[in-house]
Amino acid sequence: MTSQIFPSDVQQSLDLAGIFVFALSGGLLAVRKNMDIFGICVLAEATALGGGVIRDLVIGATPVAAFSNFGYFVTPLAAALVVFFLHPEVERINRAVQTLDALGLGLFCVTGTAKAHDYGLGAVAAIALGMVTAAGGGVIRDVLAGEIPSLLRWDREIYAVPALVGAALVAALIGANRLTGATGTAAALTAFGLRMLALRYGWRAPRAWHRNGSRTSEE
Repeated sequence: MTSQIFPSDVQQSLDLAGIFVFALSGGLLAVRKNMDIFGICVLAEATALGGGVIRDLVIGATPVAAFSNFGYFVTPLAAALVVFFLHPEVERINRAVQTLDALGLGLFCVTGTAKAHDYGLGAVAAIALGMVTAAGGGVIRDVLAGEIPSLLRWDREIYAVPALVGAALVAALIGANRLTGATGTAAALTAFGLRMLALRYGWRAPRAWHRNGSRTSEE
């Protein structure tokens, strides 16, 4: 199976690390929204597992991994407790959290695309689900918190685009029968690098243009 890009124990460790960091971002948003412990746990779970749940439901991989793997379900709860007790400290290392989040983005767009391919989807659909795996949890988090999803906002650095690039690279590697641990890692690092460059230089996706060719000026 192409979705098993890395050895199983390595894959498990990487998945849990990515899930933990995604859950931290969900928990931090819950704190900013003045939610209680239950709300913190819900946003942590939704952020960490939402994209994978959507992917597994679409491809028919049931029961979904988020509920069939005990570690996947419990890890966001551990992150929620960290945020509940130590959120000021976590906020202070937000740059490190963003870096780890970018690593998780790269990992999940790769493994999500490969798993979708294993279940018979074509390249375009697999790429789309790879992006959803990486970014879908953040969309669910923002919707639950009553915000416009970050990846749809022009004033936020690009997030879905790096995931899309990473997923497209994986699809191309699968098509060329070249997807291995090394090439999969390279695709994940490409998505990671694009996200970090976006954070460093404030890269944003273009907004709509007027019909006369000038860009919109509305904020």
